[in-house]
Amino acid sequence: MRVPFNRVASRTAVDSARSTLAALTVSVGTVGLTAAAARPGLLALVDQHAAGVRDSLDGDRQPLTAAALAGYAEGVRAAASEHGWVPPAEPVDWSQPDWLLTRLLAVCALARSLDRG
Repeated sequence: MRVPFNRVASRTAVDSARSTLAALTVSVGTVGLTAAAARPGLLALVDQHAAGVRDSLDGDRQPLTAAALAGYAEGVRAAASEHGWVPPAEPVDWSQPDWLLTRLLAVCALARSLDRG
């Protein structure tokens, strides 16, 4: 059976997006979301950032997708890298996270909600 090219390309794009989000979850999300669950202030901050991400992706008009979230996260990281940001080498202190890590954590929270929905 032959699979049309656009289906192969589409599956590849979805797999790539999911891979990007999985890597982000491993590097930031797992520990960060656990910290947010234990710190109401951090959870509120993540929720605010998630609302900002949804707004940036027009999420109130169209459903969020793994591809949109992965592209957003990659864009944020690329822009930060251009301005000299480097991912932390040490574990993140979630009691005082910077804007970028909080934004990426919000992407992880949104990605998690996609998996549940």
